[in-house]
Amino acid sequence: METLNSIECFVRSAEAGSFSEAGRRLGLTSAAVGKNVAKLEASVGVRLFHRSTRHLTLTEAGQRFLAEVSGGLTTIQTAVANLGSAAGEPSGTLRVSMGNSFGLTYIVPLLDKFLQQYPRISPDWHFDNRPVDLLGENFDAAIGGGFDIAPGVVARDLGPAHRVLLASPQYLQQRPPIIEPADLAECDGILVRSPQTGRVRSWPLRNRAGQQVPIQLRQHITMSDAEAVCRIAEMGMGICLTSMPHAVPYLDSGRLLRVLPDWYVDSGMLALYFPAQNLLPAKTRAFVDFIVAHFREHKMAQRFSALR
Repeated sequence: METLNSIECFVRSAEAGSFSEAGRRLGLTSAAVGKNVAKLEASVGVRLFHRSTRHLTLTEAGQRFLAEVSGGLTTIQTAVANLGSAAGEPSGTLRVSMGNSFGLTYIVPLLDKFLQQYPRISPDWHFDNRPVDLLGENFDAAIGGGFDIAPGVVARDLGPAHRVLLASPQYLQQRPPIIEPADLAECDGILVRSPQTGRVRSWPLRNRAGQQVPIQLRQHITMSDAEAVCRIAEMGMGICLTSMPHAVPYLDSGRLLRVLPDWYVDSGMLALYFPAQNLLPAKTRAFVDFIVAHFREHKMAQRFSALR
């Protein structure tokens, strides 16, 4: 098992280009990763990396070794992890990435029931408002909306990734009625800045008939978090555009109302992503099946639809 750990440190270091980044992905210190790689080099009698103060590059032998072991490493790790599941009890650390507000609202409340069903699984959940590299960052699964599926990754749809315009009742009462998309040009916009690009994305609005028009809100307030824009809209400071999962609690309570309810943004699907493997770890399969079943049972896809 010690050799397997050393090989994993080697593979992750080659992928990341540094011991420190590999350590972050593996939950180890940079020194521990470097020590494991050094042990591997000593055991095989070959130097695998050229090291400098700034760069970590593979030697020719390291390149050959990486090509030979990287594909089989995941299979071996999965087989070892599944040994603990031979009696039908998935086990091990479950690394999952999800958006902060979405995770706290819809996934964290399921944790107690999940652990009652799978007590040998140890959740290691990361709340990141960004798409993650499942394979490169060593995640078992991720939940998000509107992502492109990377090679080696599969997805189970949880519902539509629709976005809607919201405002507080008091904001709507103090201004002329908003009847058509062109009326948005006279309204204050509370917009979300992309955590990846730092820009406000320009989304097209569409209606049930398939017509599309640009959103023409004045860029009044900009935030980097979807929950923040909802709270600012609740204060009566303008109109926000946010995803339906964020909107649902505010709509259900009446704190915010739909603006132009026949119009919405279609940004694809909300999905649960996980690595494409013939032998999926039992812990990952348990999580995927649990979440998909919960969303189906509670009709979350219908709740997240802007056409409801």
